[in-house]
Amino acid sequence: MDSGRRKFIQKAGLGSAAGLIGTSGKLHLNKNPELYKNKAIGQALTEPILSIPELKEPVWIASIELLRRKDNFICRVRSKGGVEGISVSNNMQMVYLYPIFLHRIQPFFIQKDARDLESLLEEVYVYKSNYKLQSLALWVPLATLEFAILDLLGKLTDKSIAMLIGKIHNPKIAVYQANNFRGKSAEESINLIEAQVGETGAKALKFKVGGRMSNDKDFPPGRTEKLIPLIRERFGANMAIYADSNGSYSVKEAIRIGEILQEYKFDFFEEPVPFDWYEETLEVNKSLKIPIAGGEQEPSIHNFKWLIEKDALDIIQPDIFYFGGMIRSMRVSKMAAIKGKDCTPHISGSGLGYLYMLHFVSAIPNAGPFHEFKGLNQEIPFECATSDLSIINGMVSVPTGAGLGVTLDPDFVKAHKKVKG
Repeated sequence: MDSGRRKFIQKAGLGSAAGLIGTSGKLHLNKNPELYKNKAIGQALTEPILSIPELKEPVWIASIELLRRKDNFICRVRSKGGVEGISVSNNMQMVYLYPIFLHRIQPFFIQKDARDLESLLEEVYVYKSNYKLQSLALWVPLATLEFAILDLLGKLTDKSIAMLIGKIHNPKIAVYQANNFRGKSAEESINLIEAQVGETGAKALKFKVGGRMSNDKDFPPGRTEKLIPLIRERFGANMAIYADSNGSYSVKEAIRIGEILQEYKFDFFEEPVPFDWYEETLEVNKSLKIPIAGGEQEPSIHNFKWLIEKDALDIIQPDIFYFGGMIRSMRVSKMAAIKGKDCTPHISGSGLGYLYMLHFVSAIPNAGPFHEFKGLNQEIPFECATSDLSIINGMVSVPTGAGLGVTLDPDFVKAHKKVKG
């Protein structure tokens, strides 16, 4: 069932917005699913994610290094047995956040058993009162380390990261071409969008409306209402088209723009109001037929629970860097699946975020039909023996090798220097 038809069915059963939204975002979850009102949701929040039955003996973490070359950050984890796991961070954020990695995350994991990763992710949340840093400041450094540990565990078990966190449901993934041409006229934007789509053969695209957290202002004025019909006319009825306002609108204006998007049969409307306007998001959703997407900025697993249970969102979009890694994001995807909702994760720019997204999407049964593509980072040299990662007719094959399934150029890694506190 496509997301639009499913939404019409779900609308009939929408509950009220009554009830408080959790603000603590605790990662340290109650482990008894029976204590949750919705037992299935409780199961999603508490059942183990990581699957490593092959590892019978402890995998002691001997060292964790954060390496830097200019504004590129690599995390390297070594076990006592000498096996390495490597990740590339979200460099756009880590350039500001590396002290948190060095002082609030790295020390906690040294000499810990990597097999206990799930419980360690919970415990580090309260280490040095890290919960006070909840949001991007904590989650990006923690995701960086999680990805390196998953790469290490994948190499020890000869399993891909996707196989460590779930079963393979999507060995090939269809992409949507994302773009950001705010600031350009509707006419300029449509030509640039068409050129990008032509490079990948994508069967879906996402474009920007509004001005980004702009209190109903467009950028430039009048662009959005000109661009909406132009895009449908240029790409035709068979193209899946998504619109992202990045929280540009008040409730009233979001509903007005949403009705225009409905008229031209667009497929979802992302962040119609600011991302932390939870009840307002629900109000917009109840007023429109177009599916409402969101979640890229959400830091709290309990707020995701509210958004999912109340049907404030139809399409769930955790960012696996901004939300603290794949294990936390997998719990969100499982909650979404219980409510019959697609999970279409957001990818943050820079680094190898696109590759991490591919592994995550391949392991979830409720993946949306198309997933975000912003281009592959050409500044990080690596080899992949199981996929050339080329997008052909809008599809890409997910790497299947151990861990991340790619090997960074050794000379590139050597050019990085250890970051010291």
